[in-house]
Amino acid sequence: MIGRRTFLGCLCGTALGGSVSVPSRAAKVVRLFKSPDGHPNGLETAAEGFWIGEQTTDRAHLVDWKGKLIRSVETESSNTSGIAYGGGFLWMAANGRAIGRPPRPADATTGEIVKADPATGKTVARYPVPGGGGVHGLEYAEGTLWITSLQLQKLSQVDPKDFRVVHQIPVHLPRAHGLAWDRGAIWCMHSTDRVIHKLDARDGRLLEQITLSSEDPDPHGMCLWNGRLYYSDAGIAPGGGGNNSPWAGYVCRID
Repeated sequence: MIGRRTFLGCLCGTALGGSVSVPSRAAKVVRLFKSPDGHPNGLETAAEGFWIGEQTTDRAHLVDWKGKLIRSVETESSNTSGIAYGGGFLWMAANGRAIGRPPRPADATTGEIVKADPATGKTVARYPVPGGGGVHGLEYAEGTLWITSLQLQKLSQVDPKDFRVVHQIPVHLPRAHGLAWDRGAIWCMHSTDRVIHKLDARDGRLLEQITLSSEDPDPHGMCLWNGRLYYSDAGIAPGGGGNNSPWAGYVCRID
């Protein structure tokens, strides 16, 4: 029987019918700091540092590059599982009903994207996930918003002015999570398999993969800054329970 790791290696040469292998490497993970609330499931960069989307409090925190808090905003996201910053707004992936806190009237009942004011957290608009279902990752790039359409097993690119879908590409593994734009390609974290895929943004062709070990912090949110990937361990497993990671709550860098 073929093992999971062997399968992932074979995937490099067979994705979308290709016959040429792609670069694959093991991640070297450096733990940096813990998030303010300890459940970071969304990670994004800004000029000042990182925006962090917290899964249980649903706050958005802006911290500097060393993790020092700059400011926090309360949002109407729920079960936050992804964050983006662009076009003058925060974009929060509300992955359905809240976990770890009492319910609120504005909580989503299924996957939604919450457009929020980054200064106040006030909701500007709410949008459904293309294809319905849940959402785990967002990325604002070149004037568009990329979304993990989990029900479709695709990444959806939408026009943020009207949320019209302009493009979609397939993913190669389940549970697509954090996203990061990289000059015509997009990195996609697959949390269950602990694999990061670099995909051609035109057709989803697999260009590169990075693997995390079972000892590394659990992967959830992700971003790219100065050529390096960063990711966060939300400390929460599927279904809302703890993930038993000793590094729960950490933001990390991949060298």
